[in-house]
Amino acid sequence: MTPGTAPAAESAELAVVTRSGFVESRHLGSAVLLDPAGEVVVSLGAPAHPVYPRSCMKPFQALAVLESGVSLDPVQTVLATASHSATPAHVEVVESILALAGLGVDDLGCPPDWPGDSAARDAVGRAHGGRSPVYMNCSGKHAAMLYACVQNGWSTTTYLDPAHPLQQRIAAVVERETGEPIVHTGVDGCGAPVHAMSLVALARGIGRIRRATGGPAKQLTDSILAQGWAIDGPGRANTVVIDRLGVVAKLGAEGVMVMATPDGASVAVKMLDGSLRAASLVALTLLARHGSISEEQLAGMTPLLDLDTHGGASIVGSIRTSF
Repeated sequence: MTPGTAPAAESAELAVVTRSGFVESRHLGSAVLLDPAGEVVVSLGAPAHPVYPRSCMKPFQALAVLESGVSLDPVQTVLATASHSATPAHVEVVESILALAGLGVDDLGCPPDWPGDSAARDAVGRAHGGRSPVYMNCSGKHAAMLYACVQNGWSTTTYLDPAHPLQQRIAAVVERETGEPIVHTGVDGCGAPVHAMSLVALARGIGRIRRATGGPAKQLTDSILAQGWAIDGPGRANTVVIDRLGVVAKLGAEGVMVMATPDGASVAVKMLDGSLRAASLVALTLLARHGSISEEQLAGMTPLLDLDTHGGASIVGSIRTSF
C-alpha cells in the first residue's frame, strides 16, 4: 500500500466556503493543538497520520544550518526559513548570504521561478528579465544551506542528496525536535529532501523551537518575530500573523500550516485538498479557543486573511471554520 496522508473518511471538516447563504465548498483535513507542555489539547481528524510538512519543515532545516556553525544576521536568519515572495529586499538578502559563501545564483539547487510578489514580477517583466533560482521562494533556505557547506568543507554540488552531511544533520534535528523517527522521505518542490511526520510531531517540534530560551533555536525565533516581512512578504498571511500577534507562523505547500504562540502553545494543520486559503483561519481559531490568543485578536485578523467570497462588486459570503 502506498504511504500517504489520512484518507477523507478519517478526516474532519475544518472549514466551509459560503456564497449567498449556500455552502459552496467544504475543506476536509486534520489539525492538532498542543499546550505549552507539548500535550494534545485538541485533535481533529487524524493528526497521528504522517504528512509531508513541505515548507513547514524549513525551521528545522534552518536550525540545522545555524547549529552547523554559520553566522547569520537576523534578517539572513529569517530568509533561511522563509517562503519569500521575492521582493527586491528579499532578493538582496539571499544574494548577501551567497556572497558570504563566495557563491552565486547559479550555485543554487532550487529551480528557476518568477517572483511571487506581483509588483516584483511586473518589474522583472518590464526589465525583460526571466525566471531565476533566486526568485524561487526557497532560495534563502538554499543559500543558507550552501553557506553551511562552505563553512564546513562539504560539497556544494551534492548538498541536496539525502546522504550529504548537511542533510543527515537536518534529519537528525527533525527527529530530535519532533520526538519521532522519520517515517518516509521524498523530494520537495525545491529539490531538497522532505521528511514525512505526523501533525502531532510537527506541532511538537515547532513548539520546542518557539519555547527555546537560548542558542540557535532562540536566535531563529527572535529573528522571525523581529523581521516578519522576510518570512513571507508585505500583506501576506504569515507576515501579518507574525507582526500583528507575535505568533510564529509558517506555511507549507499542499495546505500545511504551523503556528506557535508566546505562551508556548503550537498548532499544526493539514488541509486534505492542498488548499491554504482556510489554513491560517483554522490555526488561529484553534489558538483562540485554547486562549493562546484572544477572540478579539482573532476577530481583528480575519479581515486581513482574504476570506471573503465575491459576487461581482459585492461580498456575498466567506470562508469560515466548521468546528
